[in-house]
Order: sequence, then C-alpha cells, then structure tokens
Amino acid sequence: MLSRTADHLFWMARYMERAENTVRMLDVTMKALLLPQTDESALRSQRAVLAISELDEIFAGRYDAVTADNVLRFMVADPGNPSSILSCLRAARENARAVRGALTTESWETINHTWLDFNRQIDEGMLAVDPDSVFEWVKLRSHLSRGVTLGTALKDEAFYFTQLGTFLERADNTARILDVRFADGSRGSRALAGAQLDDFYYWTSILSSVSGLEIYRQVYRDVLVPERVAELLILNPSMPRSLLASLEHVCENLAMLRTDNSRECEREAGKLRAELLYAEIRPILARGLHQYLTEFLGRIAILGNRISSAFLLPLTA
Repeated sequence: MLSRTADHLFWMARYMERAENTVRMLDVTMKALLLPQTDESALRSQRAVLAISELDEIFAGRYDAVTADNVLRFMVADPGNPSSILSCLRAARENARAVRGALTTESWETINHTWLDFNRQIDEGMLAVDPDSVFEWVKLRSHLSRGVTLGTALKDEAFYFTQLGTFLERADNTARILDVRFADGSRGSRALAGAQLDDFYYWTSILSSVSGLEIYRQVYRDVLVPERVAELLILNPSMPRSLLASLEHVCENLAMLRTDNSRECEREAGKLRAELLYAEIRPILARGLHQYLTEFLGRIAILGNRISSAFLLPLTA
C-alpha cells in the first residue's frame, strides 16, 4: 500500500477516535462541575482539561478567561483549535475523502454524514441548549463508524492501518481522561484517598465516561474504590478501553503490517505491552499515577513517531 494512502487511513481513524474521547473527557469535567466545590476548584478542573490536551497556549491566544462556557466552545466547536471535535471530524472526513476508493460506500457515507450533521447541530445552537445530547450523538456516531468498518471492510492492509490508528489514539486518550484528576499536582494524593463524597462521584463519572461502570461492577462486585478504577483502566485486558487492551490491539495490527522497516515499532509496542501485562497497580500508585501516565503518554508519542517513520508520510511538525 502507498504510504500516502496508509497515512490517510491511519489519521482518519485517529481523528474519529479523538473526537469521541474528547467528548468523554468533557463529559467527566462537566459532570464534576455539578458537584459542590469552590470557584478555585472549578477553575482548576477547566485548566486541567486544557493542560491534559496540551492546548493551554492556543486557548490563551483565543479567549480572555478560563470559564466553563469558553472551554466547552473551544473544545467542541472552535475551528481554531486543531483538537476540537469540529476540527477532528473535519480532518477525519478530509482524510476519508482523500482515500475514498479504499473505503466501502457505507464507511464513507457514515463519516461524511457525521461531519454534515455535526455542523447542522452546531449551527442550530444545540451545544448551548443541550451539550449532553451533542456528546452522546458524537459517541454514537463514532461507534457507528467503527461498526460499519468491522462489518463491511475487507481485512486487508487498509483495514489494519485503520485499526492501528484507532487503538493507538485510544491508548493515548484513555490515559489523558484518567489523568484529568491529576493534572494539578496538589490534588494527586487526595484524589486516591477515596474518602470524600466528590471523589466518589468523580470516579463514578470517570467510569461512566469510558463506558466502564457496569464492567467495574461485574469485575469487582464491590463498592467503588479509586485504586481499582485505576487498575481497571490501566491493567485489565478485558476492559475495551484500558491501556493494556489498546496496546494489545496495536501489537496485533502491527504484526499484520510487518515489514523490514517495522521492527523498531513492534519492539517498542511489545515492550510497552509487556510492561503493562506484568505490572501491578500498587507500585504504580506508590510511584505516582500522574507521573506514570505522563511517561506513558510520552512513550505513546514516540511509538506514533516510529509508526510514521516506518509506514506513513514523514511528519511535518
């Protein structure tokens, strides 16, 4: 397969997954704002979203103040934010259009209609009226896009590059969602204490945001414990959005795309997967969850760069 085609398919999938995970992260933050808290605490939560997404500077250049409305608009519908849902869906659609011949008709129409319908909702003011419905709609469209791909695509290189992009992006974004609580270092130790009422609701919202609340109850059959939430989202291979599950899929798809130039990619992905597979949650927490997740995100970025060097077009930025 041509590197250009592989590049478009890889990034089409990444942008669709990023749109969904941005919605999931915003959902956690918006629900946390409903809890009793000080203005300072609410402000820290908003800044955490920007910090975890590495968008502080772009936001500061476009808005005068960090408020819930400004952050929501910036993360959902601001064309000047390259990681807003609007920008992600546009990028997914443009990448899909560039390789229209490599997609099934159903896959192309799903992505194209998602872009058109999202713009219609924004134009009609749905984000201001009912942001929750917009969030749920984006998640459902992302589910539909993946389902259509699985149900209609030939299992060839195009399929594997699409899957590779999806799961690499999912690993990155699950780590970011989990780390929202720890972006402000002063909250790190408190966040795992588990004794405060707002902590209980926060961790419940974290699980809900990754469709994991029912899974938690099935796996642990016990009250919600922050340590177990972290364990589920990092180390449980049966949790679809866990870091380990995502890395296992990355390794599987890299194996299907193996070339003479991909050994370093497979080695890096395999090493990261093995470390997750044999890790235990208590040493991770003792070391510091924020530090662990920050290092994980750095290694995912390195892996993405190696994949680009081995298979895709050279990175321009």
